[in-house]
Amino acid sequence: MIDPDGFRPNVGMVIMNGDGQVFWAQRNNSDGWQFPQGGMNTDETPKEAMYRELMEETGLQSQQVELLGATPGWLRYQLPRRYQRAHCKPLCIGQKQVWFLLKLRDDDVEFDFHSTSEPEFRDFRWVNFWYPVDNVVRFKRRVYRQALTLLEPLVSL
Repeated sequence: MIDPDGFRPNVGMVIMNGDGQVFWAQRNNSDGWQFPQGGMNTDETPKEAMYRELMEETGLQSQQVELLGATPGWLRYQLPRRYQRAHCKPLCIGQKQVWFLLKLRDDDVEFDFHSTSEPEFRDFRWVNFWYPVDNVVRFKRRVYRQALTLLEPLVSL
Protein backbone atom coordinates (compact mmCIF):
# COMPACT_ATOMS: atom_id res chain seq x y z
CA MET A 1 0.00 0.00 0.00
CA ILE A 2 1.53 3.30 -1.14
CA ASP A 3 -0.15 6.67 -0.50
CA PRO A 4 -0.65 9.24 -3.31
CA ASP A 5 2.61 10.99 -2.33
CA GLY A 6 4.62 7.77 -2.74
CA PHE A 7 5.03 6.88 0.96
CA ARG A 8 4.37 3.44 2.42
CA PRO A 9 2.47 3.49 5.76
CA ASN A 10 4.61 1.88 8.42
CA VAL A 11 5.01 1.54 12.18
CA GLY A 12 8.21 1.71 14.24
CA MET A 13 8.83 0.42 17.75
CA VAL A 14 11.19 1.63 20.44
CA ILE A 15 11.29 -1.17 23.03
CA MET A 16 12.73 -0.13 26.38
CA ASN A 17 13.91 -2.29 29.27
CA GLY A 18 13.68 -1.48 32.98
CA ASP A 19 17.06 0.30 32.89
CA GLY A 20 15.88 2.75 30.20
CA GLN A 21 17.96 1.12 27.46
CA VAL A 22 16.44 0.41 24.06
CA PHE A 23 16.34 -2.70 21.91
CA TRP A 24 18.74 -2.34 18.95
CA ALA A 25 18.58 -5.13 16.37
CA GLN A 26 20.88 -6.29 13.59
CA ARG A 27 19.12 -6.93 10.29
CA ASN A 28 19.20 -10.50 9.06
CA ASN A 29 20.20 -9.67 5.50
CA SER A 30 22.86 -7.02 6.16
CA ASP A 31 25.20 -5.54 8.75
CA GLY A 32 22.71 -2.72 9.43
CA TRP A 33 21.11 -2.14 12.82
CA GLN A 34 17.72 -0.57 13.49
CA PHE A 35 14.57 -0.49 15.59
CA PRO A 36 11.82 -2.97 14.67
CA GLN A 37 9.49 -1.53 12.05
CA GLY A 38 7.12 -2.79 9.41
CA GLY A 39 4.41 -1.99 6.92
CA MET A 40 0.74 -1.68 7.65
CA ASN A 41 -1.93 -3.78 5.99
CA THR A 42 -4.84 -1.89 4.42
CA ASP A 43 -7.28 -3.09 7.11
CA GLU A 44 -5.07 -2.26 10.12
CA THR A 45 -4.79 0.69 12.45
CA PRO A 46 -1.23 1.73 13.35
CA LYS A 47 -1.66 0.14 16.81
CA GLU A 48 -2.87 -3.17 15.33
CA ALA A 49 0.05 -3.16 12.87
CA MET A 50 2.48 -2.42 15.69
CA TYR A 51 1.38 -5.45 17.74
CA ARG A 52 1.50 -7.71 14.64
CA GLU A 53 4.96 -6.46 13.69
CA LEU A 54 6.14 -6.77 17.31
CA MET A 55 5.25 -10.47 17.25
CA GLU A 56 6.65 -11.08 13.75
CA GLU A 57 9.98 -9.33 14.34
CA THR A 58 10.73 -10.02 18.01
CA GLY A 59 8.40 -12.84 19.06
CA LEU A 60 6.97 -10.64 21.84
CA GLN A 61 3.27 -10.79 22.68
CA SER A 62 1.23 -7.68 23.52
CA GLN A 63 0.94 -8.70 27.19
CA GLN A 64 4.76 -8.69 27.52
CA VAL A 65 4.97 -4.94 26.91
CA GLU A 66 3.38 -1.79 28.21
CA LEU A 67 2.42 0.77 25.57
CA LEU A 68 3.70 4.12 26.86
CA GLY A 69 2.62 6.19 23.87
CA ALA A 70 3.04 7.03 20.21
CA THR A 71 4.15 9.89 18.02
CA PRO A 72 1.33 12.19 16.89
CA GLY A 73 0.73 11.82 13.17
CA TRP A 74 3.13 10.52 10.55
CA LEU A 75 6.91 10.97 10.46
CA ARG A 76 8.43 10.55 6.98
CA TYR A 77 11.73 9.61 5.45
CA GLN A 78 12.73 9.27 1.83
CA LEU A 79 14.65 6.34 0.47
CA PRO A 80 17.80 7.07 -1.53
CA ARG A 81 17.15 6.53 -5.26
CA ARG A 82 19.24 3.35 -5.27
CA TYR A 83 16.70 1.74 -2.88
CA GLN A 84 13.62 2.90 -4.79
CA ARG A 85 12.23 0.15 -7.01
CA ALA A 86 11.59 2.11 -10.20
CA HIS A 87 10.00 -0.93 -11.87
CA CYS A 88 7.24 -1.17 -9.21
CA LYS A 89 4.07 0.84 -9.59
CA PRO A 90 3.09 2.86 -7.74
CA LEU A 91 6.62 4.02 -6.96
CA CYS A 92 7.48 3.98 -3.25
CA ILE A 93 9.80 6.90 -2.47
CA GLY A 94 9.88 6.36 1.29
CA GLN A 95 8.04 5.50 4.46
CA LYS A 96 5.60 7.38 6.65
CA GLN A 97 5.61 6.04 10.17
CA VAL A 98 3.86 6.18 13.50
CA TRP A 99 6.39 5.38 16.22
CA PHE A 100 5.47 3.59 19.47
CA LEU A 101 7.31 3.51 22.79
CA LEU A 102 6.98 0.17 24.56
CA LYS A 103 8.36 -0.90 27.91
CA LEU A 104 9.02 -4.53 28.77
CA ARG A 105 6.90 -5.74 31.68
CA ASP A 106 9.67 -8.21 32.59
CA ASP A 107 13.31 -7.83 31.52
CA ASP A 108 13.77 -11.61 31.39
CA VAL A 109 11.82 -12.06 28.14
CA GLU A 110 13.07 -14.29 25.36
CA PHE A 111 13.22 -12.74 21.91
CA ASP A 112 12.35 -15.05 19.01
CA PHE A 113 13.56 -13.84 15.62
CA HIS A 114 12.23 -16.95 13.88
CA SER A 115 8.51 -16.48 14.45
CA THR A 116 8.14 -15.98 10.67
CA SER A 117 9.67 -17.80 7.72
CA GLU A 118 11.72 -14.72 6.81
CA PRO A 119 13.30 -13.33 10.01
CA GLU A 120 13.98 -9.60 10.02
CA PHE A 121 16.76 -9.74 12.63
CA ARG A 122 19.61 -12.03 13.66
CA ASP A 123 20.94 -10.36 16.82
CA PHE A 124 20.22 -7.56 19.27
CA ARG A 125 21.72 -5.57 22.11
CA TRP A 126 20.56 -3.00 24.63
CA VAL A 127 21.82 0.53 23.99
CA ASN A 128 21.45 4.05 25.38
CA PHE A 129 18.21 5.78 24.34
CA TRP A 130 19.95 8.21 21.94
CA TYR A 131 22.55 5.76 20.52
CA PRO A 132 20.41 4.80 17.47
CA VAL A 133 20.25 8.38 16.15
CA ASP A 134 23.96 8.31 15.24
CA ASN A 135 24.17 4.64 14.37
CA VAL A 136 21.25 3.89 12.08
CA VAL A 137 21.75 4.07 8.31
CA ARG A 138 22.21 7.74 7.39
CA PHE A 139 18.92 8.27 5.52
CA LYS A 140 16.90 7.28 8.62
CA ARG A 141 18.73 9.51 11.12
CA ARG A 142 16.40 12.51 10.89
CA VAL A 143 13.27 10.41 11.45
CA TYR A 144 14.93 8.56 14.36
CA ARG A 145 15.80 11.90 15.97
CA GLN A 146 12.23 13.14 15.46
CA ALA A 147 10.70 9.94 16.90
CA LEU A 148 12.97 9.82 19.96
CA THR A 149 12.49 13.53 20.64
CA LEU A 150 8.71 13.07 20.61
CA LEU A 151 8.84 9.87 22.71
CA GLU A 152 11.44 10.97 25.27
CA PRO A 153 8.93 12.73 27.59
CA LEU A 154 7.14 9.36 27.96
CA VAL A 155 10.25 7.53 29.19
CA SER A 156 9.69 8.28 32.87
CA LEU A 157 6.12 6.92 32.82
